[in-house]
Amino acid sequence: MTMRRLSSLCRPRNPTCKYVLPIFSIAALIYSINECWRCNNQVLETSVRHVGNSDRKLLPEDLVLSSVSGRITNSLQTKSTDVLESQNKNAAVKENAYKVIKCHINAEYDIPCRREKEEVFVPFSFIQNYFDITGKLEKEEEGGRLQWLHSYSKISKPRENYTTGGVYMHFDHYFVENRDTVKCISGIEHVPVCNQWNVSGYYYPLQIAQYGLSHYSKLLVEQVEPRKTVLLSLGVIKKKRWAVNRGDTLTRVLDPLHGGYVIEFSAEESFAKPGIVFSVNEKENFILSFDLRFKQSGSLTVVVETNQKRVKRKLFVTYVCSDVMISVSGEQVYYGIGSDKCRTWRTITRDIFIDIEKGLGKKKVNKRVSKIVGIHLRGHGWINNITTSSSAHLTQFYHAADWLLRAQDQNGGWPNMVTHWVAKEAQALSPGWYSAMAQGHAMSVLTRAYLHSKEKKYLEAAVRGLKPFDVKSANNGVLALFMDKYAWYEEYPTTPSLFVLNGFIFSLMGLYDLRTVLSDNKDVQRLYSQGLTSLKALLPLFDTGSGTTYDLRHVTMKLPPNRARWDYHTTHIVQLLVLSSVESDPIFATTAQRWSDYTRGVLSPHN
Repeated sequence: MTMRRLSSLCRPRNPTCKYVLPIFSIAALIYSINECWRCNNQVLETSVRHVGNSDRKLLPEDLVLSSVSGRITNSLQTKSTDVLESQNKNAAVKENAYKVIKCHINAEYDIPCRREKEEVFVPFSFIQNYFDITGKLEKEEEGGRLQWLHSYSKISKPRENYTTGGVYMHFDHYFVENRDTVKCISGIEHVPVCNQWNVSGYYYPLQIAQYGLSHYSKLLVEQVEPRKTVLLSLGVIKKKRWAVNRGDTLTRVLDPLHGGYVIEFSAEESFAKPGIVFSVNEKENFILSFDLRFKQSGSLTVVVETNQKRVKRKLFVTYVCSDVMISVSGEQVYYGIGSDKCRTWRTITRDIFIDIEKGLGKKKVNKRVSKIVGIHLRGHGWINNITTSSSAHLTQFYHAADWLLRAQDQNGGWPNMVTHWVAKEAQALSPGWYSAMAQGHAMSVLTRAYLHSKEKKYLEAAVRGLKPFDVKSANNGVLALFMDKYAWYEEYPTTPSLFVLNGFIFSLMGLYDLRTVLSDNKDVQRLYSQGLTSLKALLPLFDTGSGTTYDLRHVTMKLPPNRARWDYHTTHIVQLLVLSSVESDPIFATTAQRWSDYTRGVLSPHN
């Protein structure tokens, strides 16, 4: 009955309901607030009495009220503190707020900067380009940290004093075959093919020598026997590993040319057919080596499995009796191993990672190749000694050394069969030009090959390599004279002369290596001595007070100084440190220290 009466009061026909209920509600709210404050005061008084009268026992209701009172009081105090802190922070932000201003650069243009009181902040991206420095944000610390580096290139100081036959400078850090200027590793010559000045590819003696020196240095530094797995030897056939189609044959035979038992195979040469398949499950070692000979022609295909995002794919690297350097079709990479050379026994050693990378690109290889799964044989031939290993530094070193034996001409030089323009103001270098740097590198390779193998053919080739040092650049040699007085061995024998610093010092190091092995050879003693004298005299000309120049074209061609990039500058430093370890003159150590300071932003004194 009561509900009905109340509801009837709220009907539209009774207009007083619009005002009666809100008034009642407001009154009730005021009464509730008043009771709450009175109750809270009683709680506080009760809490105080409890503290003052420890003999009185607390009742359950006292505990509840005290707890509620504590929470209310603490909450009010916390909120008050938060408000004060927030006000202080806002005041600090207003006081230290950044203001965007314009920075007027050299009275030429404006860039946006920020001002905080009397301090002005310039964008690091502008500083980085303006002053040619480098840097990056690191996230290890809270808020990040800017890593500021004046030079992007580190100085790889020699581990020990330089010795002929030892580690060559810091070349153990070099990965020549990974360079973009390497088109591929030739399947015929087993050395790098350069594409720097001709995309079709050519053999660059300097690059090949560096390839050999890097692997020799890695061999000495690593001092660990590479992991090795023998997959096939002595011509033993394990039937479980072979798949032979109808019409194909696989037999174990004695081959007098090889000097033991080998496997003879015969299968269709067509790539449309799988050929004879040798199953492999190699997940760790990707340096593949095998002895191979074909009767006429044929191919060997290595099948590699990739695994990215749980999707497995197969890539194929084929070594075929052909003179084509490298070709690509879809997921297939083909390397020619020589149309004639494939008919004689050869040990072929290949870095499968590099072979795929050069054919399909780094993205196809990087963190995707999971294992070698098979080898396919096509054509009629013989195979033996299939192995995989983690490295093959010594083999790769001798690939370079033996190529230098084959490629040396009657003048004792290693000609560069490519046209090269070093500077617009200098004449182009026509195919067949020699480089003193390449001559020096080659001598360093050959002396090490001689010391390791004791075979005189390497030493004899190194001695023949001295000939271009006595022939002037204009006459297809590498000798230039600075002010008609100081002998300089040119990396690029241009007209006018360039006097490249790093190439000259590398040539000196090659002469030093040969000089230590042949101390009674007057020619190498003379060439090294006169070169050292020139370096001491001309070294200050390369010093800019904040770095070094790459060459002396600003002297010989009246051009602006050709400032050395930081990686070339640090190479200059390492070269001087090497010389300081074998020569007593302090000029090399003191200059190296001053040039090292430049990499940290130190400048030479001014007037």
